[in-house]
Amino acid sequence: MATPDSPAASPERIDDIDVTQEMEVSYVDYALSVIHSRALPDARDGLKPVQRRILYQMSEMGLVPTHGHVKSSRVVGEVMGKLHPHGDSAIYDALVRMASPDIMRVPLVDGHGNFGSLDDGPAAARYTEARLAPPALLMVENLDEDLVEMVPNYDAQFMQPSVLPAAYPNLIVNGSSGIAVGMATNLAPHNPGEAIDAACHLLDHPDATVSDIMRFLPGPDLPSGGYIVGLTGVREAYETGRGSFTMRAKAEIGRVSARKMGITVTELPYMVGPEMVMEKIKEAVTAKKITGISAANDFTDRKNGLKLVIDVKTGFDPEAVLAQLYKHTPLETNFGINNVVLIGNQPQTLGIIPLLRAYLDHRISVLTRRSAYRLQKAQDRLHLVEGLIIAILDIDEVISVIRTSDDTDSARTRLMQVFDLSKLQADHILELRLRRLTKYSQIELEAERDQLQESIAALKRLLADPVLLRQQVATELREARAQVDTTRRTVLLEADGSTGSRRSPGPAEIADEPCRVVLSALGRIARTDPAAEAATADAGGSAPSVPRRRAHDAISAVVATSTRADVLAITSRGRALRLDVVGLPHMPSASIQLGGAPTVEAYLGLDRTKEKVVGLIDALGQDPLALGTSRGVVKRVVPDWPDKPDFEVITLKPGDFVVSATLAPDGSELVFVSAHGQLLHFPSQLVRPQGRAAGGMT
Repeated sequence: MATPDSPAASPERIDDIDVTQEMEVSYVDYALSVIHSRALPDARDGLKPVQRRILYQMSEMGLVPTHGHVKSSRVVGEVMGKLHPHGDSAIYDALVRMASPDIMRVPLVDGHGNFGSLDDGPAAARYTEARLAPPALLMVENLDEDLVEMVPNYDAQFMQPSVLPAAYPNLIVNGSSGIAVGMATNLAPHNPGEAIDAACHLLDHPDATVSDIMRFLPGPDLPSGGYIVGLTGVREAYETGRGSFTMRAKAEIGRVSARKMGITVTELPYMVGPEMVMEKIKEAVTAKKITGISAANDFTDRKNGLKLVIDVKTGFDPEAVLAQLYKHTPLETNFGINNVVLIGNQPQTLGIIPLLRAYLDHRISVLTRRSAYRLQKAQDRLHLVEGLIIAILDIDEVISVIRTSDDTDSARTRLMQVFDLSKLQADHILELRLRRLTKYSQIELEAERDQLQESIAALKRLLADPVLLRQQVATELREARAQVDTTRRTVLLEADGSTGSRRSPGPAEIADEPCRVVLSALGRIARTDPAAEAATADAGGSAPSVPRRRAHDAISAVVATSTRADVLAITSRGRALRLDVVGLPHMPSASIQLGGAPTVEAYLGLDRTKEKVVGLIDALGQDPLALGTSRGVVKRVVPDWPDKPDFEVITLKPGDFVVSATLAPDGSELVFVSAHGQLLHFPSQLVRPQGRAAGGMT
C-alpha cells in the first residue's frame, strides 16, 4: 500500500475558488432545485413532485378504493426508496395534506386513522393507513397507454411519470401553496363542477374573456365553506394572477339557552381551526378588545361537525359583538392569491384563462398520445387477426407445415412462404397452442377484424381533426364531472368593498332605556323601540299607542320595562320562563303591526300544541301573580322569583292547566268567566298569597 511519503502517493492538490462565484452558482442550483422539485406545482396536473410520486406509487401498489387500506409507513417507504430520496416526514406530510378534507376541495387520498386537523398534527405514519380516493383514479388513469412522458428516477432504476394525465383541472380545483426561493405560490380551491364547466366553455370559445369565464367560475369554493365577501379581488386575480379576497365565518345569532342570546359558528374561513379561533377570542376578551362575551365553548365533534357557541352578556347587542369578533379574531381573514406555477419548468404568474389553457393543452396532448397508442395497438392486433383468418381458412395445411418442419425457424419460413404471412403473423401462429388454434372461429375473427377496422378509422379521424380532439376532451371532462362532488360550499357575497369588520359596529353594550313588551293572543311578541317611547314622552307623556294587530288577534299583555331587564312568560304548564328584553325583536315604532313578529312559543322553543304562554309579567315586579286553571283553581303567588331561566309557579293536578296569568295586587278584583257565560268576581285579598310549590285553592 502506498503511503503519503512514497513515490506512488498522489500529490496534494489545492484549487483556489472564488467564494463569491461559488456561492452564486451553488445558490442558483439550490434555488432552481427547490423551484422545480419541491415548492411549485405543475400547471398541467396541479401537483408538486412529491404529491405526484405518492399518487403514482400508490397506484403501482394497487391501492385503489376497492383495495384495503395499508400502513402509511409502507407507502412512505415505497415512495422514498423508489422515487423521492428525501426525508420521510416530507412525504408523510404531503400524504396527510392530500387526505385532509379541510385542505383539499377534492381529497386524493383516503386516510384511515388519526390524520389530524388544522389545530393538531396526525398520528405517526406507523399508526395510520391510506389508499387512493376515487377522484385520484381520474388523475392516474390509463398511465400504461403512453399518455405522458416517463423519466428515470433518481438512480435510474425505475421510471416515473413527468406529469399525471389529470382527467379534471386539479390545480384549479384543489389549489396549491408553497414557498420557494425568492417566490411563493398560493392558489385558491374552486368547485370542481364550475372549474370543468369553465374549461369546457373555453374549449368551445377560445376567445372567451374573464367575464365570460366568471359566469361559470364565479369565485373560489373553499373546503371549509363560509362566505367570500366581495369579488373585486377575485376578478383581479383571475385577470392578473394576483389578488385577495375576504373570507368570513358562517355565524348565526340566536338563543343558545332559555335566557341567553349568543352566536353559533358552524363554518370557518379556509385554513382556520376552531382552537385558533377560541384562543384569539380569549386573548381579545382579556385585552378588552371585545366586550359583551360571557362564555365561549367549542362543541366540535366528528358526528356533528364544527360548532362554536359564544354567549353574549345581557344588555349587549349580539350584532355589535359579532362585528367585534370579525375585526379581532380569525372569524374574518383575507386570502392572498398568487398564481405562480411551472410552465415548461419555468415559474410564471398566470390568470385564470392561461391556467385553464395550460390544462386544456395538456389534456389535448394526453388524448393525442392515447389515441396514437391505441391506434398502433389496434393496427398491430388487426395484423395478427388477419394472419389468423388466413390460417383458419386452411388449418390442416398450417398444421401439416408446422409438423413437417425441422425446427421453429424453418416452420416460420415455410408459413411465410406458403401463406404469404409476415414474420409477426407467423410467430403469433407458432406461439399459439394447437388446441387454441383449432378452436378459433372464422366468424368471430372476422367480426373482430371489422371492429378493429372501425376503431382504426375512428382513431385516424380523431387524430386528423383538431375539432374532434377538443370535442372528445370536453366529453371526457363532463364524464369526470359526474364522478366528483360538485356541491358549492362557499357562499359568494357581493360587496362595495366594505365588510363587517371595517364598518363601525356601534356600541356593543345597549343602554338601559324604557320600552314595552307586547304579547298578543296569538302569541306574537315584540318590544317597542326606546326612541318611540322617548318620542311619546316628549309628546306629552301619555302611554304609547297600542300596536296594531293582525286580523282575529288581540293584545293580551303589555309590560312596561327596560331594554336590559327581564320579563317572565307564564305557560299553561305552570312554568315561568325568563326572557331577556334586549333579545326580543323590536318594533321601529310603537304602532307597528305585530304580524311579522315571531310567536313567543317559537322564540322559547315550545310546542304550542302542548304548552303555550298565557301571561307576561315584569320579573322585578313586587305584586303577587294571580293564576287561574281550567278546573277552577285560583292562586296568588308571592313575587319571590329565583334567578333561574325556568321554574314552576304552581303545582298542577293531572289534566289541569293554567288558562290565565296576571298581576293581582291587594285591592284589585279577580274575575272568572265560564264557557257558559257565568261570571264570578271577588276581591283578590280573599286569596292568600302562597309559595311557588303550592297548588292554589278552589
